[in-house]
Amino acid sequence: MQDILSFVKNLDMRMPSMDLTDVIEILIISFLIYHILTWIKNTRAWALLKGLLVICAFLLVAAYFRMNTILWIASNVLTFAVTALIIVLQPELRKALEDLGNKNLINSVLPLDTSKKEQGLFSDRTINEIVKACVEMSRAKTGALIVVQQKQPLGDFERTGIEVDGIVTSQLLINIFEHNTPLHDGAVIVKGDRVTCATCYLPLSDNMNLDKGLGTRHRAGLGVTEMTDAMTIIVSEETGKISIAYKGGLERGVNAERLKEQLCVIQNKGEEENKKIKRWGGRSKNEKETAT
Repeated sequence: MQDILSFVKNLDMRMPSMDLTDVIEILIISFLIYHILTWIKNTRAWALLKGLLVICAFLLVAAYFRMNTILWIASNVLTFAVTALIIVLQPELRKALEDLGNKNLINSVLPLDTSKKEQGLFSDRTINEIVKACVEMSRAKTGALIVVQQKQPLGDFERTGIEVDGIVTSQLLINIFEHNTPLHDGAVIVKGDRVTCATCYLPLSDNMNLDKGLGTRHRAGLGVTEMTDAMTIIVSEETGKISIAYKGGLERGVNAERLKEQLCVIQNKGEEENKKIKRWGGRSKNEKETAT
């Protein structure tokens, strides 16, 4: 008993000293870990992470039973596995870096171009013309795919289409998507108050949780929002329903008022987006995808 007491007395039970820098460092690391885990959960990396956990569990079992050959193979493959993991996750890593760059932290601290913010990315007239065109095409069950550009350029997609460079009007949009016309197949890109290109090809979404009944038009409209900050408006040719794709989420069956509201959100006219709407669509991503 005396030996145990003497051992406890000899232990250094003092708490490690911490200063303000250490506290700030812990907060920064916690913040980064949280956002990395959030990013992983919303990408294909989540499934890969679960696979890696299974492999780690298998290696722990191998280490417990001293399976030296398996451990030797794992240690030699580890170097190549990290490189392979980076290659597999290249699209997700690129998207994360693009999102970080699009946050525009400097302008958020030092707002310089205030006149452009007051004017907005496009005019109220453009919003009204887009809404009017979508409502008319919805009634006639005319399929449409309209991509509204924000801050991130869409030059890569514009090069796949035909240049239009016309002022946004409901008549122009309806005529482009009219059946059996040369420009009806593909997407229209709207930049500011002008239609820049038509018949543009868009990347299809790789989201495996989407409704299997959705066609190529909806998957293409959603795919471009997963790669850029654009908003896409889709009019279904089968049902005539209007859908909105934004930030990788899909809201289906919206009316004219809802469409106008969301166009006003990305218009960025004199107010920050988070002041106009607390959360995109007021719904979670899963609710948006299953909305009817």
